Amino acid sequence: MSDQTAAGQAAPAAAPSDVTISPDERRVLQDLATRVAEIAARPIEQAKRELWYQHNALQPTRPLIFCDPENGWNEIITPDQLLCQTGLARDWEMRLRKEIYWGTQMNDDRVVQPFFDVAHVYTESDWGMHETKIGGDAGGSYVWESPLRSYDDLPRLRFPQITVDWPATERMLASANETLGDRLTVRLKTAWFWTVGMTWTLINLRGLQQMMLDMLYNPDQLHRIMAFLRDGHMARLDTLERNGLLSLNNDGTYVGSGGFGWSHELPAPGFDDRVRTRDLWGFAESQETVGVSPQMFGEFIFPYQLPLMDRFGLVCYGCCEPVDKRWYLLEKIPRLRRVSISPWSNVAVMAERLGPRFIFSRKPRPADLAMPTFDEDWVRRDLRDTVRVTRQHHCRVELIMKDNHTIGRDPSRVLRWVQIAREEAGAA
Repeated sequence: MSDQTAAGQAAPAAAPSDVTISPDERRVLQDLATRVAEIAARPIEQAKRELWYQHNALQPTRPLIFCDPENGWNEIITPDQLLCQTGLARDWEMRLRKEIYWGTQMNDDRVVQPFFDVAHVYTESDWGMHETKIGGDAGGSYVWESPLRSYDDLPRLRFPQITVDWPATERMLASANETLGDRLTVRLKTAWFWTVGMTWTLINLRGLQQMMLDMLYNPDQLHRIMAFLRDGHMARLDTLERNGLLSLNNDGTYVGSGGFGWSHELPAPGFDDRVRTRDLWGFAESQETVGVSPQMFGEFIFPYQLPLMDRFGLVCYGCCEPVDKRWYLLEKIPRLRRVSISPWSNVAVMAERLGPRFIFSRKPRPADLAMPTFDEDWVRRDLRDTVRVTRQHHCRVELIMKDNHTIGRDPSRVLRWVQIAREEAGAA
């Protein structure tokens, strides 16, 4: 499983060799934290929060807007702008500067909150074998050698085990509290997983091409490994739940592949301060099977995802893969609420199918911000078409710009995209 760190959330923590923050770094971080707290206290943040509550409850609102430049942040807040010198302090400085930028420049609907989250320091074992990555330096492309070359090696697989380093976690918390605690509320909160879709794990172990060949030539063995991955993911969720490691995500936590978790429907009835999976938003997708027929997806993938998704109180589904041809399966997901409509989905078809019953989480093309020139006319037409078609079917729409690997080294593009989106959504 991947750990979701988008939208300013704390990254999974490795144990730093030194959590000491120098006096000069402390002053930098405290000044930034003071500014974040001031922004979070503005009435507009509460207004945005209420808008998300209504939206996630499927009440009619204007389309909500969120822009996360992702890797493009490195072109907005460049390394030479950071004043801190040590790794931990620079990481925290970057997070705080993002919050300030979201609150003062971006002008989207993301809520700036008066919190600073610290993730658990932990290690996690693999599935008994691990892929070998070739390439990928500096965020570039890579290939990998998959270790499960023969299904005769299936007995070598094992469930991953999580080990929390509590002393290191406490040191991180203490450092954050000492540095920022009188400005922002420091919380221990970890994004333990992003997706429970499993196909990313599957292709790492078996290979993308081989996975598709297995559907034809090794169907029984493919079912075996999918059952094993399902049970391993179940065991991981059980471990997190049993050990009190989960945190509620019915707040400004980024959920699914876009949008935020603000909801009064969670936690579920019977909640007693110990978070269960049923108290959370869950998420699954299967981008790796985009070249697989709906029928094969329905035979080999979806039945194994379904019991995992059924554990959660509300569910998001989909990322970059088109979902229109799979919708007859996906609409069976219990408590499904948010559906990703990627650039490769049929917008008109999905608008009619979702209507006001689900959140229409529209993902415009990130390439629009990466091209040699920024085509404002195209961006406007694309957003206008989405708003027009979804309005005809009374959809509950969010416009999510994400998956940006570059913004063409032009920070003004994200600001202009948000401005155009606001104008087309009627929020200008």
